[in-house]
This record gives sequence, C-alpha cells and structure tokens, in this order.
Amino acid sequence: MSECSPHKPFRSGFVALVGRPNAGKSTLLNAIMGKKIAITSSTAQTTRHRFRAVLTRETFQLVLVDTPGLHKPHDVLGEELNASALQALDGIDAVAFLLDASAPLGTGDEWVLQHVKACKAKKILVVNKADLVGKDAIQAQIEAAQERAQWDAVCVVSSTQGEGVDAFVTVCAGMLPEGPQWFPADMETDQPIEVVVAEFIREKILRSFHDEIPHAIGVVVDDMEYDQKKNLERIYAMIYVERESQKGMIIGKGGAALKRVGTEARQDLEQLLGSRVFLDLHVKVRKNWRRDLNQIRRFGYGEGI
Repeated sequence: MSECSPHKPFRSGFVALVGRPNAGKSTLLNAIMGKKIAITSSTAQTTRHRFRAVLTRETFQLVLVDTPGLHKPHDVLGEELNASALQALDGIDAVAFLLDASAPLGTGDEWVLQHVKACKAKKILVVNKADLVGKDAIQAQIEAAQERAQWDAVCVVSSTQGEGVDAFVTVCAGMLPEGPQWFPADMETDQPIEVVVAEFIREKILRSFHDEIPHAIGVVVDDMEYDQKKNLERIYAMIYVERESQKGMIIGKGGAALKRVGTEARQDLEQLLGSRVFLDLHVKVRKNWRRDLNQIRRFGYGEGI
C-alpha cells in the first residue's frame, strides 16, 4: 500500500456507473483512467461485460464498475446484460447515474432511475456530454433528475473533453470508506487480457458496420502467443455471426472488410500491449446464439466470465 499522511486515512471501494445505452459510461471510464481500456461506439449494447477499472492514488483506490446499458431487453442476450448491470449494484459504496445532457430525460432513464433509487449506496448524478449543450439545458437535466430522486452529489462532465472528470473522481473518492488496497497498484482492470483484446476487435466491427449486424457479433480470442525475441504478439481470434449473409458482409469482397477490421484493431492492440501484433481473424456462423444462454456465457457476456 502506498504511504499516506496520518491525517488522510487510505480509502478504497467500489462505484458503479449506470445509465441507459449510450449515456457515455465507457467514455467516462476511459477519461478517468487516462487511456483506452473499455470500448466505445454509438451502437447500443456496446458494453457486454461488467467491467472493473482500478484507479490507485496515494490516498485511495477507486474501483469503477462499468456496466452494460440498462434497457428493456428483446432477447436472452439483453436479459443477461441487464442482469449483469443490476448485479453490479450489490455491495457497492456509490452508484453514479449518467444522464445524457443532449437528450431529454426519457422513459429509458426513468427505468434506470427506479433501480438506482432502490440501491442502498450513495447516489451521484452525473450529467454527461456537457460540451454538446448550453448551461440552461444542463440545469434543466439536473432539475428533472432531482425531481425523481435524492442525490448525495451532482457532477457535470464532458468525458470527451475531460471537463469535470477530476472533480467526479474527487467526489467518488470522498464517498469511499476507509479500507485496504484491494488490487495491486499497477492493475488497471480485472478483465482477462483475452477478453479486452476480443472487445477491441468487436469495437472495430461495430464502427465499420454500424446498425447492419452489430448485435449478431460475438468475438472470442482462441490463442495468444508472445515472441519475446521479435516483441511480437500473435493473436488468433474468431468472429461469430448468426447467418451466412452476415459472414459475407464481415469478410467483404476479396476479404477487404475483414482486412480493414484487422488493420484498425491491430493499431489499438499494439498500443494496449506495447508490442507489435500479428492478428489472425476468421469468421464462423453460430445460428441464433443471442437466444442461447449457454452460448452467451461461453462468449463471456453478462455473467459469463
């Protein structure tokens, strides 16, 4: 544990980030960590894992729990992601409800708020994407949220611009109880590296194909081999889809689409791993996997890990 002043006891604990899809939870988490460890896209259900990021400072260790966006599910995958997000509210010290400043507080937010209100932890209202609107719109969001729940703190942030992020961390740290350092100081996430790599690959598919096939995509890393002499990480991954037509779209004419995904993913993975990367991608059809709970959990989504 880091040395700290006797007047500042070490604090540690867990803060869950919740909100409807696209509220900006993963973007905020990356801004807090100062690097990309969680994937982001404009596609709903981008986050499929309950993802812990660990921020360690001299006087505290803050464990941030990024959750899948809470939504009304349309399949077994959606049900499992909701279950994962709701389970994240157990045993935490604070819950941060993210509200998109650029969209009126709607029925999706109301649904999430019902679960936030039922949580016994301290509650933080986070109005995100503040750079997209003026002060009046931000104030209107705050007032709307305050009419619906009691908050222990209110934060206004722009995750993409970094505004208000440090203040949010300070608020979170102040809500943590005195306690031990739960994780090593150099640990940034509790996710296995294979899961993080698979998610980085899936992100590039989400961004390339937008709303055409994103929810039908699952990615599994079959093997990783590090060659120390060449400082080269060889990664072998399988992309799963539900139909043959989707397989053709992912591969593209002459393999061009798959090659583009691989090139974009490799750039991020080299930064993540600090080495050169050889990425071997293949595509396989697994029909209706989103309706199969066992398959969902084999992919590691929801409570599968």
